[in-house]
Amino acid sequence: MEKKSVLSRFRGREIGVLTGLILLIIVFSLANHRFASLDNVLNILRQVSVVGIMALGMTCVIVCGDIDLSVGATYGMAAMLSGTLMLKGIHCMAAVGIGLLTGLLIGLLNGLVVTVLRVPAMIATLGMQYIARGCALIVTEGGVVNLMTPKASEINPSIASFLSFGSGKVFGMIPNMAIVFIAVVIIMAFVFHKTILGFKMRAVGGNANAAVVSGINQRAMRIVALMIMGFLSAFAGMLNFAFLNSVQGTMGEGIEMDVIAAAIIGGASLSGGEGTIVGTVIGVLIMYVLKTGLIYIGASAYLQMVFIGVVIIIAVVIDVLTKINRE
Repeated sequence: MEKKSVLSRFRGREIGVLTGLILLIIVFSLANHRFASLDNVLNILRQVSVVGIMALGMTCVIVCGDIDLSVGATYGMAAMLSGTLMLKGIHCMAAVGIGLLTGLLIGLLNGLVVTVLRVPAMIATLGMQYIARGCALIVTEGGVVNLMTPKASEINPSIASFLSFGSGKVFGMIPNMAIVFIAVVIIMAFVFHKTILGFKMRAVGGNANAAVVSGINQRAMRIVALMIMGFLSAFAGMLNFAFLNSVQGTMGEGIEMDVIAAAIIGGASLSGGEGTIVGTVIGVLIMYVLKTGLIYIGASAYLQMVFIGVVIIIAVVIDVLTKINRE
């Protein structure tokens, strides 16, 4: 029975957004034949990797019934901290590890404030957004961390390996960033849909009181979800840092909106309890196919925001109507 209900949810939500994605691809391909070129497809895959990785974490948070507005600041702070450490001679692997631990710590602090102090997640993570952004600026004194200078390579030879990974390609054409994204999707799909952890997260978001009666520690699940979000935000920051070669205090500013939008478009319900990894992947693809397609047909860059806003509203309306229909 459980397998059947999961399949029904997949058909109802993911097939719908997948159909929308296919229609967008067909329309833009007909409008401009270059849109369907291999180079553009690979470029889209590279672009979605950063937001996509963060959106997977956001799915866990939203499914638990919370929201995280600090992801952009965590993304930027982790990258700036790691870059600063690399420029001080610390091996890139150690510096990246410290950056990832920073993301976990931010997620843990968010979780404790939300569950122990009972501060609404939106307020708690908004405050953390300012704290993390301010700390990132303090660490670099408002400057830019650039790893491409000759002096940087002299100080720390391991920087070359870090940068080559970010710009590297498998078989000379598939970006490493896309491969990493696919790997994270597979891992998160397994954790979220095939382990007891994912089941408990969905249970907490669906009905917290029933989850507690069933013996599920709802506080622990919400904290874990926010820690996963913090870790994936930091990880995405490292990945993009390795590609861009430099980072500044404003890195990741506003990216939290794209991350939340991707999860919502993919079917994650803001009321909690519903959402899938596959749906989120389709959601982020819809966003970037739409952005890239509008560029290819010569539409204004400002028009992208309008269309994405419309898509988000449609996704939320569908979610509301689905709940009303069930009731």
